[in-house]
Amino acid sequence: MGLFLISILGFLIFASTQPMLGYMLKYFVDGLSNPEASLFANVPWAVAHAPWLAELKLLQAVPLLIVLIAVWQGLGSFLGNYFLAKVSLGLVQDLRIALFNNLMTLPNRYFDTHNSGHLISRITYNVTMVTGAATDAIKVVVREGMTVIFLFASLLWMNWKLTMVMLAILPVIALMVGSASKKFRKQSKKIQVAMGDVTHVASEAIQGYRVVRSFGGEPYEQARFLASSKDNTAKQLRMVRTGAVYTPSLQLVIYSAMAVLMFLVLLLRGDASAGDLVAYITLAGLLPKPIRQLSEVSSTIQKGVAGAESIFEQLDEAPEVDHGTVDKDRVSGRLEVQNLTFAYPGTDKPVLKDINFTVEPGQMVALVGRSGSGKSTLASLIPRFYHHTEGKILLDGVDVEEFTLRSLRRQIALVSQQVNLFNDTVANNIAYGDLAGAPQAEIERAGKAAYAHEFIERMPNGYQTLVGENGVLLSGGQRQRLAIARALLKDAPLLILDEATSALDTESERHIQKALETVMQGRTTLVIAHRLSTIEKADQIIVMEDGCIVEQGPHAELLAKGGAYARLHATQLEEEQQGHL
Repeated sequence: MGLFLISILGFLIFASTQPMLGYMLKYFVDGLSNPEASLFANVPWAVAHAPWLAELKLLQAVPLLIVLIAVWQGLGSFLGNYFLAKVSLGLVQDLRIALFNNLMTLPNRYFDTHNSGHLISRITYNVTMVTGAATDAIKVVVREGMTVIFLFASLLWMNWKLTMVMLAILPVIALMVGSASKKFRKQSKKIQVAMGDVTHVASEAIQGYRVVRSFGGEPYEQARFLASSKDNTAKQLRMVRTGAVYTPSLQLVIYSAMAVLMFLVLLLRGDASAGDLVAYITLAGLLPKPIRQLSEVSSTIQKGVAGAESIFEQLDEAPEVDHGTVDKDRVSGRLEVQNLTFAYPGTDKPVLKDINFTVEPGQMVALVGRSGSGKSTLASLIPRFYHHTEGKILLDGVDVEEFTLRSLRRQIALVSQQVNLFNDTVANNIAYGDLAGAPQAEIERAGKAAYAHEFIERMPNGYQTLVGENGVLLSGGQRQRLAIARALLKDAPLLILDEATSALDTESERHIQKALETVMQGRTTLVIAHRLSTIEKADQIIVMEDGCIVEQGPHAELLAKGGAYARLHATQLEEEQQGHL
């Protein structure tokens, strides 16, 4: 607040110099006819306390005061601009950080319904629009607004009757500003959406460049980007056109008022000196510029307001629900699912229907079934990425909803089919988040257990090698092994492997299987598997179809039954044999 007040003081100083320059012109014109006249001869204080000032002639006083006014104006300009920029950039930084921190707390469904391009655009482009409102707009409103006030006060002081004529035009200006503001805000919102589309199309094409190139999608992506870019440009131009029509119209109204004023000055000059009249006309002539700038700032303010609306819309979103109170350091790993039914938020069709099973500590349970049978949904409910409303998921006899999110997720290590790596070193990707700062020896031990150590050591800088954006410099199998190493380093009592070995070649998979067999000891493991050969040693296999459990039991028992699992197994065996031919 203190810095903001200093900037206001600076703009106040700047604005006060405008009437001063007008008065200097009055004394200059008066000095043309009598340069020997004293500027302060009629000021009692100067006569009594500073005789040298009272004797100062217009010849010396006018040039000296003009230089002093310029220095005073420069000081005001620096204080105003610098300290307002400091305040507004701090505000923008706070907004960006608040938006990003808020994103980190929002529930999964928010990311399901909002594309990444628009979210990124909000943090970059929308916040910049608020910067414009916070810096340019406040600067213009305060500086030019004060200039208008000072000029009007000086004009009223010099000739209040003429100044009242000028005031008659203010309602017309207010009406024009009001109607233009509504247009600017509406167009600004459209520009924001269009900008989000541009970011979204670009980020999708960049992230999926391998698919784009391998399927010849370049012309399609170029056409898509061209369309979104054209749409954005058209909306920007529409806003510029509104401003281009509106500003000259306002200027015409102001200059018409000036024409009337000059006519009245010439008609009603009375006994005023030439200097008085020139000063009055000069001060009146200084008014259109700040009024025009105040009118132009309307579009910046409306952009800022529209940007702020979308920002606060996100900030008002409720964060991930965390009403849990149970905080355990480590659970034993007994997992129990009772009568679980679940439908995604905003849909009526249940994805899971009346699911029941129990996993004892240290056991391995496999979920199998066709795509869309609900396996991954079940896995995402355990760490509470979504909230179930019917039935229970118990961990050591406590419903997962009763755990604090931090405590619950500390108990679970998740390796999904979609591996996410960060543009950082191999070591930092394995020791990520809560694991950051883990000793190098432990990181290497996890790398060895995941059969990743060998290929990491062959990399240029070993564990300190950068992996590129989302591990682009690694093969699919290598990325998967790093994700498994990350899960192993976490050493959580509950391990969820969601198609974790799907990206591995047969040899790597064999290695991983051995590693997992070691790592599963003393841990409850939930495996979602596509290849049935990887889960034959599971203590229990759960077969799912359309969100329901249709079969449950060990591998040999289910094969002997000759039911859904036996059919899946036979189909896969046949596919593998055909693949080898």
